[in-house]
Amino acid sequence: MNTYNPYASSPVIEAPAETRSEFIRKTYTHLAVALTAFGLLETALIQMGAGIYALRFLGQVPHSWLMVLGGFVVVGWLASRLAASSSSPAMQYLGLSLYVVAEAVIFLPIIMMAIGLTGGAAILGQAAVLTGALVLGITVVAFTSGKDFSFLGGMLKIGGFVALGLIVASLLMGFSLGLWFSVAMVLFAGGAVLYDTSNILHRYQPGQHVAASLALFASIAMMFYYVLRILMSLSNRN
Repeated sequence: MNTYNPYASSPVIEAPAETRSEFIRKTYTHLAVALTAFGLLETALIQMGAGIYALRFLGQVPHSWLMVLGGFVVVGWLASRLAASSSSPAMQYLGLSLYVVAEAVIFLPIIMMAIGLTGGAAILGQAAVLTGALVLGITVVAFTSGKDFSFLGGMLKIGGFVALGLIVASLLMGFSLGLWFSVAMVLFAGGAVLYDTSNILHRYQPGQHVAASLALFASIAMMFYYVLRILMSLSNRN
């Protein structure tokens, strides 16, 4: 008789093989749903004309990007807390949904700029393919190596604060961070994907698949954002 408690405090890696497989399946199913919802919501916002209003807001309101960034940080923190809730599955799904909506809103201006710069949406597909290939490679490394990459957490936290500080400084002082910052952020996002993927087995507990999918979604979205910025920069040089 299997007496394993799915809500115990032990990580997934200590659970029976069937429980581990179910947790991984649920995590990546929720991730796929979140990515699909993000794409559909982004498409709907563009078709509704929200992208034009977003660009006008950013162009006309002083320090508008700082307000958007500040709001996103607050919403992201709240969404993560909700998704990690152990008392209510409804709160977990609310957190994931809230984060997907927030990402769709903050991505809207750059997607509009990318389409305007290149005259079509092909660049979005290119960024998605490149991001998917990078994520797939990192995921294979994380699962096949079996290593615990939780040691990256401290470095990612410091790197995140440094990156946020540079972004805020660029917005306040009006200078461009340039192509190499985007390249560095893609590497940073790759580390975050590796860290999050490792945590699926080594840190998350069974029943926390929504929180795990949100963490992965956030890291993948960040990678896509900066891959898109790189492609836009290269396109602008040609």
